[in-house]
Amino acid sequence: MTWGIRAGRIGVGVALGAATGLLAAAFLVVAGLVLLGTAGRGSARLGSVAGRLAALDRRRVERFLGPVAGANNAVAYLALRVPVGLFGGLLLGLLTWGAGSVAVLSIGWVVGWEPLDGLEPSPFNVVYLLGLAAVLGFLTLSGIVAFARFDHWVAERLLGPGSRAVYEQRIAELSVARAAVVTAVDAERRRIERDLHDGVQQRLVAVGMLLGRARRLDPADARQADLLRQAHDEAADALVDLREVSWRVFPAALDAGGLPAALETVADRSPLPVMLTFDLDERPVSAVETVAYFVVSEAVTNAIKHAGASAVDVAVRRAGGTLHVRVTDDGAGGAEPAGGGLTGLRQRVAALDGRFAVSSPAGGPTTIEAVLPCG
Repeated sequence: MTWGIRAGRIGVGVALGAATGLLAAAFLVVAGLVLLGTAGRGSARLGSVAGRLAALDRRRVERFLGPVAGANNAVAYLALRVPVGLFGGLLLGLLTWGAGSVAVLSIGWVVGWEPLDGLEPSPFNVVYLLGLAAVLGFLTLSGIVAFARFDHWVAERLLGPGSRAVYEQRIAELSVARAAVVTAVDAERRRIERDLHDGVQQRLVAVGMLLGRARRLDPADARQADLLRQAHDEAADALVDLREVSWRVFPAALDAGGLPAALETVADRSPLPVMLTFDLDERPVSAVETVAYFVVSEAVTNAIKHAGASAVDVAVRRAGGTLHVRVTDDGAGGAEPAGGGLTGLRQRVAALDGRFAVSSPAGGPTTIEAVLPCG
C-alpha cells in the first residue's frame, strides 16, 4: 500500500471516528435519560444497542486502521469514544483550516485582493508563510498518524476479547491440536505396520524359505552354500529395513548426542548432499528436539523422493526462547502443503504451540520452516 493511500485511509478513518464520537455522545445522553426515567429497567436493551454501536465502530477501525479481535466492553468503549473521536475531529479541523488559510491567502495574492493583515506578497513573506504552513502541516499530520495508532490501541484494549475468552480460545486450539496429533500418530503407526509387513516380514519369510531349502540339501551339495549366502544377504537387508523403521519411530542418536548428532545421521544416510548449519547456545528440551528432528527428516525425505533436488540445506538456530528450523532444497517445487507428510509435521509443530510454513513455488526452491518455543 502506497503512502498516499495509507494516509487517505487514516484520514477517512479518523473523520469517521469523529462522527462515531458524536453518535456515542448522543447515545450516552439518551441512555442516561432513559435509565433515569425507567429506574434502570431498560438496561438490557440499551446494552444491546451499545453492543451494535461498538460493533459498527469496530468495523471502522478494522477497515481503516487495523484488525481488532472480538467485542468485549462496549459501554466503556463508547464512553471513551466521545473524547477520542472529538479530539480526532479537532486535529482534522486544524489541518483543514490551515490548508484553507494558505489557499485563500495564496489566491488573494495572485488575483490582487487587499493585503491580509498588512502582509504584502513579497518573496520573504511568501517563503515565510509557506515554510510555516509546511511545518505546521507536518506536525498536524504526524499528530493525526499518532492519534490513529492511539485510536486503534483503544479499540484493541476495549473491544478485544477478555481473559476468559482468550483462555477458551486457547483451550479449543489445544483440543484441536491434540486430536490432530492423535490422528497423526495413528497414521504413523499404520505406516510402520505396512513397512514391517511389506519389508521386514517379507524378507524374514524369504530367509526362512532359503534356510529350509538349504537344510534339505546334502552338505556336499554346492547349492547349499549359495542358498546360505542368499539367506545371509536377505537377513542383512531385513536388518537395514528394521533399522529404517526404528529410526522413524525414534532415532537413538537423538538421546545419545542431541539434535546435531541425529541430523548428521540423517545427512549421512541421504543419497543427496545435505549441508547442516547449527547455532545452538544450549540444548533444547527433548520434546522440541524430537519435533525438530522429524521436520528435518521428513523434509529431506520429500526432497529425495519427490522434488528431484540435487542438494538440501538445513539450518537450525536458537534465538531467545525459540528454535528455528529451516530446510531448503533446489528441486522442482510444487509441494502440496496439505499433503499427508507435511500435514503431520504441521500437527506436530502445532502441538508444541509452534509455527509451521511451507513455500514451494513451481520451479522451486522448496523451503520448510518451523519455529518452536523452547524457553
